[in-house]
Amino acid sequence: MSADTPLPHDRAPEHPAEAAPAPRLPAPLLAYVPLREQPLRRLPQLLIGLALYGFSLSVMVRASLGVNPWSVLYEGLEKHTSPSFGTISAVVGVLVLLLWIPLKQRPKLGTVANIVVLAYASDLGLSLIPEHLGLPARAGLLAGGVLLNGFSIAVYVGARFGPGPRDGLMTGVSGITTRSIRLIRTLIEIIVLAAGWLLGGSVGIGTVLYALTVGTITQFLLPRFAYRGNDAQRERTVRAGVTQRDARRYGTVLRRPPRPELGRHAQGSPGDE
Repeated sequence: MSADTPLPHDRAPEHPAEAAPAPRLPAPLLAYVPLREQPLRRLPQLLIGLALYGFSLSVMVRASLGVNPWSVLYEGLEKHTSPSFGTISAVVGVLVLLLWIPLKQRPKLGTVANIVVLAYASDLGLSLIPEHLGLPARAGLLAGGVLLNGFSIAVYVGARFGPGPRDGLMTGVSGITTRSIRLIRTLIEIIVLAAGWLLGGSVGIGTVLYALTVGTITQFLLPRFAYRGNDAQRERTVRAGVTQRDARRYGTVLRRPPRPELGRHAQGSPGDE
């Protein structure tokens, strides 16, 4: 056996099935980033995005052409239970947080801020936008509200402080299933809409428009607002850890290939390596 012959534990797998699988990394646009990383850049993005999100909800309410699917669900539950619309909204939010457990999601700063900022921003929007507008103005409010809603989701989720209860469900399912945000968001909105409609909630053209388009808008805009920061370093760290783990698992050794044999006259000095 020559000096360059690999030892049994050094050999590469003989069959493709034995090859180490490619490492799977967390989606960089969705993963939580700690508060200590660039807080002055990310906190304003979080708060602005949440404020715009709350305002967009009030815009769609004033359009009076159909609310978003979650509000349809709240209305339907309100007809069959005694709590108020706001109380039902809070209870549903808690139940959605419970769904985070199997998805391995945990509430973060963004989750708490979602609840607080949305309440104030929605009330402010309702106080500023007049009621009983004409149909052209209401149609404009509807279109603008849906666009603003998808935009604001991309902004505050892109800050990566952790999503709100409903958006955490979206990102959690997307991460587990590896399906796109567009598909998961649309499916969730349709399921919620159907449940609310069966319970007697009001459905309009705006509800359908929102359910079918907000996922696509968010999917398109999220890469443009997502904070990346040290993603490259984090990815290298994860890849290195996964590679070393797979090397131990498959009995391979990660090493530099042997240098070719050179004649004595062609050997360089030690400093040439």
